[in-house]
Amino acid sequence: MSTIRERNKELILRAASEEFADKGFAATKTSDIAAKAGLPKPNVYYYFKSKENLYREVLESIIEPILQASTPFNADGVPSEVLSGYIRSKIRISRDLPFASKVFASEIMHGAPHLSPDLVEQLNGQARHNIDCIQTWIDRGQIAPIDPNHLMFSIWAGTQTYADFDWQITAVTGKAKLDEADYEAAAQTIIRLVLKGCELD
Repeated sequence: MSTIRERNKELILRAASEEFADKGFAATKTSDIAAKAGLPKPNVYYYFKSKENLYREVLESIIEPILQASTPFNADGVPSEVLSGYIRSKIRISRDLPFASKVFASEIMHGAPHLSPDLVEQLNGQARHNIDCIQTWIDRGQIAPIDPNHLMFSIWAGTQTYADFDWQITAVTGKAKLDEADYEAAAQTIIRLVLKGCELD
């Protein structure tokens, strides 16, 4: 029974990610989510109680990977390895969770009204930790004296664009959908730019 429960929850979460990404929170109907998931509408309320709870779970489904992506960051780590690992993790998130990434981006652009203060603090704390690590490397002369805040912003922009602006990317490349080779090329390109800019390569 638990396997069916988990399967149904996953179907609903995936469908909700697509609907919220396409229409936003206010315009999304639970009936459309249920139809896309191939389940009766009452199932949405049975598993998630409300549209608000479902929306928050979609957000949390990407926040955990975002937080985990920073695991390699520590002041004693090798800068080139830490930055490369972080970029690859961020690209994987864009590849594996493109709709949740769009929902997250929209939430942030609107001032994070549905995120709990605890999650906001976790995200901001993670960013501060990463930036402090970069500043430590700069102070030690391990990388070039580049602004650590804007380095992080550039990495976020470069990696998340593969989810948030996938329509533009597929239009420019002429592909209906990016494949594994495209994501690998993206990771290698961003890594090369960042390491060169930090005078690590």
